[in-house]
Amino acid sequence: MQFQIENMTCGGCANSVTKAIHSVDGQAKVDADPVRRTVMVSSAKPREAFVAVLEEAGYPAS
Repeated sequence: MQFQIENMTCGGCANSVTKAIHSVDGQAKVDADPVRRTVMVSSAKPREAFVAVLEEAGYPAS
């Protein structure tokens, strides 16, 4: 699944986003691209779980 995160603008942001995703699924494959402001996640968990935790972390996703 792919997320667009407009305020993920640097590597530090990408690390924070990755940590938030791993708090839901520690085994998820995460590819965060701050240049494109996108995150690709491979996980069996539902999209809504990631949207909620990203919002809590300050990185609202669309």
